[in-house]
Amino acid sequence: RTLRFLFDGTYEEFKDTLYHMGSLPIPKWVRAHAEEIDTERFQTIFAKNDGAVSSPAAGLHFSRILFKRMELADIDSTFITVYMGNAHFRAVDVEDLSKHKMDSEKVVIPAESADAVNRAKRAGHKVVAVGITVVRALETYVTTTSEIREFDGWTNKFIFPPYHYSIPDAMITNFHLPQSTMLMNAAAFGGFDNVMNAYQVALKEGYQFGTYGDAMLII
Repeated sequence: RTLRFLFDGTYEEFKDTLYHMGSLPIPKWVRAHAEEIDTERFQTIFAKNDGAVSSPAAGLHFSRILFKRMELADIDSTFITVYMGNAHFRAVDVEDLSKHKMDSEKVVIPAESADAVNRAKRAGHKVVAVGITVVRALETYVTTTSEIREFDGWTNKFIFPPYHYSIPDAMITNFHLPQSTMLMNAAAFGGFDNVMNAYQVALKEGYQFGTYGDAMLII
Protein backbone atom coordinates (compact mmCIF):
# COMPACT_ATOMS: atom_id res chain seq x y z
CA ARG A 1 0.00 0.00 0.00
CA THR A 2 1.18 3.51 -0.76
CA LEU A 3 -0.09 6.43 1.29
CA ARG A 4 0.20 9.98 -0.02
CA PHE A 5 -0.06 13.00 2.26
CA LEU A 6 -0.85 16.61 1.43
CA PHE A 7 1.18 18.78 3.79
CA ASP A 8 1.77 22.51 3.72
CA GLY A 9 5.43 22.60 4.68
CA THR A 10 8.84 21.02 4.14
CA TYR A 11 9.65 17.33 4.38
CA GLU A 12 11.52 17.89 7.65
CA GLU A 13 8.50 19.68 9.12
CA PHE A 14 6.25 16.82 8.00
CA LYS A 15 8.58 14.25 9.55
CA ASP A 16 8.72 16.20 12.81
CA THR A 17 4.91 16.30 12.84
CA LEU A 18 4.70 12.52 12.41
CA TYR A 19 7.28 11.97 15.15
CA HIS A 20 5.33 14.25 17.47
CA MET A 21 2.10 12.34 16.81
CA GLY A 22 3.69 8.93 17.31
CA SER A 23 5.22 7.33 20.38
CA LEU A 24 7.97 4.84 21.09
CA PRO A 25 6.62 1.26 21.20
CA ILE A 26 8.05 0.35 24.59
CA PRO A 27 6.29 -2.52 26.39
CA LYS A 28 3.19 -1.22 28.15
CA TRP A 29 3.91 -3.34 31.22
CA VAL A 30 7.26 -1.55 31.65
CA ARG A 31 5.73 1.92 31.45
CA ALA A 32 2.34 3.13 30.27
CA HIS A 33 3.77 6.03 28.28
CA ALA A 34 7.22 6.64 26.83
CA GLU A 35 9.33 9.29 28.53
CA GLU A 36 12.11 11.51 27.20
CA ILE A 37 14.84 9.15 28.45
CA ASP A 38 13.32 6.34 26.37
CA THR A 39 14.32 8.17 23.18
CA GLU A 40 17.93 7.37 24.06
CA ARG A 41 17.44 4.04 25.82
CA PHE A 42 15.17 2.42 23.25
CA GLN A 43 17.56 2.98 20.36
CA THR A 44 20.66 1.20 19.15
CA ILE A 45 23.97 3.02 18.93
CA PHE A 46 24.36 2.05 15.26
CA ALA A 47 20.93 2.88 13.79
CA LYS A 48 21.17 5.58 11.11
CA ASN A 49 18.37 5.15 8.53
CA ASP A 50 14.76 6.19 9.07
CA GLY A 51 11.95 3.86 8.09
CA ALA A 52 11.42 1.13 10.71
CA VAL A 53 8.32 0.94 12.90
CA SER A 54 10.36 -0.22 15.90
CA SER A 55 13.92 -0.35 17.12
CA PRO A 56 15.82 -3.62 16.54
CA ALA A 57 15.51 -4.59 20.19
CA ALA A 58 18.27 -7.21 20.27
CA GLY A 59 20.71 -4.50 19.23
CA LEU A 60 19.93 -2.55 22.41
CA HIS A 61 22.36 -4.81 24.31
CA PHE A 62 25.38 -3.48 22.41
CA SER A 63 27.35 -0.47 23.59
CA ARG A 64 30.46 1.20 22.21
CA ILE A 65 32.41 -0.35 25.08
CA LEU A 66 31.13 -3.82 24.19
CA PHE A 67 32.03 -3.32 20.53
CA LYS A 68 35.56 -2.35 21.60
CA ARG A 69 35.81 -5.46 23.80
CA MET A 70 34.67 -7.57 20.86
CA GLU A 71 37.29 -5.96 18.67
CA LEU A 72 40.01 -6.73 21.22
CA ALA A 73 38.81 -10.35 21.26
CA ASP A 74 39.10 -10.54 17.44
CA ILE A 75 35.33 -10.67 16.99
CA ASP A 76 34.39 -8.87 13.77
CA SER A 77 31.08 -7.10 13.26
CA THR A 78 29.26 -6.05 10.12
CA PHE A 79 25.93 -4.35 9.52
CA ILE A 80 22.87 -4.73 7.33
CA THR A 81 19.77 -2.53 7.24
CA VAL A 82 16.33 -3.93 8.01
CA TYR A 83 13.34 -1.62 7.92
CA MET A 84 11.20 -3.46 10.45
CA GLY A 85 7.54 -3.33 9.48
CA ASN A 86 4.33 -4.69 10.97
CA ALA A 87 4.98 -8.24 9.79
CA HIS A 88 6.29 -9.57 13.10
CA PHE A 89 3.55 -7.92 15.13
CA ARG A 90 0.53 -9.28 13.28
CA ALA A 91 -1.38 -12.07 14.99
CA VAL A 92 -1.26 -15.56 13.50
CA ASP A 93 -4.88 -16.59 12.96
CA VAL A 94 -4.37 -19.88 11.08
CA GLU A 95 -3.61 -23.31 12.53
CA ASP A 96 -1.57 -24.33 9.48
CA LEU A 97 1.44 -22.01 9.75
CA SER A 98 2.33 -22.55 6.10
CA LYS A 99 -0.78 -20.55 5.21
CA HIS A 100 0.17 -17.48 7.29
CA LYS A 101 1.10 -14.53 5.08
CA MET A 102 3.84 -12.22 6.34
CA ASP A 103 3.94 -8.56 5.35
CA SER A 104 7.07 -7.57 3.44
CA GLU A 105 9.99 -5.67 4.93
CA LYS A 106 12.72 -3.75 3.12
CA VAL A 107 16.21 -5.24 3.49
CA VAL A 108 19.58 -3.88 2.39
CA ILE A 109 22.65 -6.15 2.56
CA PRO A 110 25.76 -4.24 1.38
CA ALA A 111 28.36 -6.13 -0.64
CA GLU A 112 31.00 -5.65 2.07
CA SER A 113 28.68 -7.17 4.70
CA ALA A 114 27.87 -10.16 2.49
CA ASP A 115 31.60 -10.67 1.85
CA ALA A 116 32.40 -10.47 5.58
CA VAL A 117 29.79 -13.11 6.46
CA ASN A 118 30.85 -15.41 3.62
CA ARG A 119 34.55 -15.13 4.57
CA ALA A 120 33.71 -16.04 8.14
CA LYS A 121 31.69 -19.07 7.03
CA ARG A 122 34.44 -20.28 4.69
CA ALA A 123 37.05 -19.92 7.45
CA GLY A 124 34.96 -22.04 9.78
CA HIS A 125 34.11 -19.19 12.13
CA LYS A 126 30.74 -18.77 13.83
CA VAL A 127 28.25 -16.20 12.60
CA VAL A 128 26.10 -14.65 15.33
CA ALA A 129 22.96 -12.86 14.16
CA VAL A 130 21.63 -10.08 16.39
CA GLY A 131 17.86 -10.12 16.25
CA ILE A 132 15.06 -12.03 14.56
CA THR A 133 14.81 -9.50 11.72
CA VAL A 134 18.50 -9.98 10.93
CA VAL A 135 18.07 -13.76 10.93
CA ARG A 136 15.16 -13.48 8.50
CA ALA A 137 17.10 -11.12 6.24
CA LEU A 138 20.14 -13.41 6.15
CA GLU A 139 17.99 -16.43 5.34
CA THR A 140 15.95 -14.76 2.59
CA TYR A 141 18.31 -15.22 -0.36
CA VAL A 142 20.82 -17.99 0.33
CA THR A 143 22.89 -19.61 -2.42
CA THR A 144 23.20 -23.38 -2.88
CA THR A 145 26.61 -23.09 -1.21
CA SER A 146 25.08 -21.48 1.91
CA GLU A 147 26.35 -17.98 1.19
CA ILE A 148 24.61 -14.62 0.93
CA ARG A 149 24.85 -11.98 -1.76
CA GLU A 150 24.50 -8.21 -1.90
CA PHE A 151 20.79 -7.45 -1.77
CA ASP A 152 18.48 -4.44 -1.86
CA GLY A 153 14.86 -5.53 -1.87
CA TRP A 154 11.97 -6.95 0.13
CA THR A 155 11.37 -10.09 2.13
CA ASN A 156 8.19 -11.74 3.39
CA LYS A 157 9.92 -14.89 4.60
CA PHE A 158 8.21 -16.63 7.52
CA ILE A 159 10.42 -18.97 9.54
CA PHE A 160 8.81 -21.53 11.87
CA PRO A 161 9.68 -25.05 13.07
CA PRO A 162 11.03 -27.17 11.54
CA TYR A 163 13.55 -25.10 9.60
CA HIS A 164 17.20 -25.57 8.60
CA TYR A 165 19.26 -22.39 8.96
CA SER A 166 22.03 -21.82 6.42
CA ILE A 167 23.81 -18.69 7.68
CA PRO A 168 23.68 -17.94 11.46
CA ASP A 169 25.29 -20.36 13.91
CA ALA A 170 24.02 -18.47 16.96
CA MET A 171 21.43 -15.83 17.69
CA ILE A 172 20.84 -13.07 20.21
CA THR A 173 17.16 -12.28 20.62
CA ASN A 174 14.84 -10.76 23.17
CA PHE A 175 11.88 -12.48 24.82
CA HIS A 176 8.80 -12.32 22.60
CA LEU A 177 5.06 -12.38 23.09
CA PRO A 178 3.16 -15.70 23.05
CA GLN A 179 2.05 -17.00 19.63
CA SER A 180 4.14 -14.33 17.85
CA THR A 181 6.04 -15.01 14.63
CA MET A 182 9.23 -13.85 16.38
CA LEU A 183 8.82 -16.53 19.04
CA MET A 184 8.20 -19.12 16.33
CA ASN A 185 11.45 -18.10 14.62
CA ALA A 186 13.38 -18.38 17.89
CA ALA A 187 11.84 -21.79 18.58
CA ALA A 188 12.83 -22.96 15.11
CA PHE A 189 16.42 -21.89 15.78
CA GLY A 190 16.90 -23.12 19.33
CA GLY A 191 14.46 -26.04 19.34
CA PHE A 192 10.94 -25.76 20.73
CA ASP A 193 11.55 -27.54 24.05
CA ASN A 194 14.85 -25.74 24.67
CA VAL A 195 13.38 -22.29 24.02
CA MET A 196 10.24 -22.99 26.06
CA ASN A 197 12.47 -24.06 28.95
CA ALA A 198 14.27 -20.72 28.74
CA TYR A 199 10.91 -18.94 28.93
CA GLN A 200 9.94 -20.95 32.00
CA VAL A 201 13.18 -19.88 33.67
CA ALA A 202 12.48 -16.27 32.71
CA LEU A 203 9.01 -16.47 34.24
CA LYS A 204 10.33 -18.12 37.40
CA GLU A 205 13.10 -15.54 37.81
CA GLY A 206 10.75 -12.61 37.22
CA TYR A 207 12.12 -11.33 33.91
CA GLN A 208 9.76 -8.57 32.88
CA PHE A 209 11.43 -6.19 30.44
CA GLY A 210 10.68 -8.16 27.27
CA THR A 211 11.91 -6.21 24.25
CA TYR A 212 13.22 -3.51 26.57
CA GLY A 213 16.09 -5.39 28.16
CA ASP A 214 15.75 -9.14 28.63
CA ALA A 215 17.61 -11.22 26.08
CA MET A 216 18.91 -14.70 25.43
CA LEU A 217 21.79 -16.12 23.44
CA ILE A 218 20.96 -19.29 21.50
CA ILE A 219 24.05 -21.29 20.51
